[in-house]
Amino acid sequence: MPIQTMKGALSALTLLAIFLIGVWSHSSGIIDDFLFYLPDIQFLMGEHLWLTAVSGGLAILAAIPLGVVLSRPSMTRSAESLMQVLNVGTTIPTLAVLALSMSFLGIGTVPAVFGLFVATLLPIARNTYTGLKGVNPALMEAAAGIGMSPTQRLFRVELPNALYVIFAGIRTALAINVGTVPLAFLIGAGGLGELIFTGIDLYNPVMMLAGAIPTALLAIVVDALIAFIAFVLVPRGVNPARA
Repeated sequence: MPIQTMKGALSALTLLAIFLIGVWSHSSGIIDDFLFYLPDIQFLMGEHLWLTAVSGGLAILAAIPLGVVLSRPSMTRSAESLMQVLNVGTTIPTLAVLALSMSFLGIGTVPAVFGLFVATLLPIARNTYTGLKGVNPALMEAAAGIGMSPTQRLFRVELPNALYVIFAGIRTALAINVGTVPLAFLIGAGGLGELIFTGIDLYNPVMMLAGAIPTALLAIVVDALIAFIAFVLVPRGVNPARA
């Protein structure tokens, strides 16, 4: 009951804050200034979503099979060492990764997608590996006892029980991706970073917010969308939200 009361209070405070910001914005005329950039926001948001979808999609397609391979018993000794190689993508600042990508791949979309792909890879691979290694050994023994092959155990036992952890990694990775895409503007790939960095250069707060606010909203929407997909796909006994 106290938790529900706290959630209600936080919701009320959030609505009050939104109301007060709306009143202030209306009285100060900032909304009219913000709407001036609406066509730019719509166009650049399309570029932003495209960069996120391509780089994030490629990361998911590469990281999940990689996490599966590293979780196999034959890879036990080398799995952590190989995972540290992937850790380079998060250890090196994303701007440096983009700069290195630009050095080899030129300016534009290709180096941006590659740099974002590298920055997004580790959380998904790590969570896939951790989720599969964390499957209850009793379930694996039972599956082996009824004659399931290793491939059958992977698809019928391991992956369903690891899905919640895998989706948590995807949520983290895509949130990082959406927040990092604005940096791609610096190497000529477009996106909402065009408004953010141009606004900073021109000392134009409204232009900067016209890029920053949609970026924040996109991160929230993407996170909520992945959470909904996880809620639907993850089995009831595995997903705490459906327990």
